[in-house]
Amino acid sequence: MYILSSKRNGTLYVGVTSDLVTRIYQHREHLVGGFTSKYKVDRLVWFGECGSILEAIELEKKIKNRARKWKLALIEELNPEWQDLAADWVE
Repeated sequence: MYILSSKRNGTLYVGVTSDLVTRIYQHREHLVGGFTSKYKVDRLVWFGECGSILEAIELEKKIKNRARKWKLALIEELNPEWQDLAADWVE
């Protein structure tokens, strides 16, 4: 489970993957067209681990259905400065 942002308080994207490092690389390099490429949403601002892919998909749906204000609070609880948590992962 992860949340990307275009910038602090910017456009958000909620996703799920079994390989976060590879998926962040794909977002950063815009290798997969779509929402994140179109709106330049490529900063990892929150992530969490689930016990299974089914749990991750369920959590993703719950987060997507929450209000934006709730998502912002979730991010700021663990990442108040909106740092790119994957800044050193991929170049």
